[in-house]
Amino acid sequence: MTNNILKLEQIVTKHFLQAKGSHDYEHTKRVYNMCMHLAKVEKADLTIVQYAALLHDIGRSEQDKNKGKIPHEKIGANMAKEILKDMGIEKGIIDQVTHCILTHRYREKTHPETNEAKVLFDADKLDAIGAIGIGRAFVFAGELGAVVHNKGVDILKTKSYSKDDSAYREYLVKLIHVKDRMYTHEGIKLANERHEFMVAFFQRINLEVDGII
Repeated sequence: MTNNILKLEQIVTKHFLQAKGSHDYEHTKRVYNMCMHLAKVEKADLTIVQYAALLHDIGRSEQDKNKGKIPHEKIGANMAKEILKDMGIEKGIIDQVTHCILTHRYREKTHPETNEAKVLFDADKLDAIGAIGIGRAFVFAGELGAVVHNKGVDILKTKSYSKDDSAYREYLVKLIHVKDRMYTHEGIKLANERHEFMVAFFQRINLEVDGII
């Protein structure tokens, strides 16, 4: 790693000291590792991807405090801009990194336009599905005090950041659709594999709660 990456890691980790388990620094490290894999396959700029991956969720704790009213990608992009500026990073690189951060979120209408932004988007989404995605969904539900499983949930009558926001609701609202939102060829391949595992898991848990198996 370059000195800048090591320095940035030290800065970023401090922002996750009080982070909740679903979006802690371990998530950032997994996204970073996946970004490195995707960037090499997709021939994206590694430096841009490294900065963006480390900084992409830096505004998450502020979003948690306001219960989603202010999106963390906007908070994080502003924070990242100041951090990189203080590190002496040139404006062109900062602009590319902030674009990656601003467009990495699934639920926003903005779309990643650069190869590097597409890599970050896909890496972040891959950590939301498959085995690790299921684990994170249950951790997030626990943070909200939601039930373990609500098979008969009507998602139209529920709200995010509420006791109804179970892992299964998250699966129905978002996770089941993630594979169709990927941008990179490698990301699509990995997403399809993780999707199959995730679908099988929720089919199984539905049978278990009914006492069928």
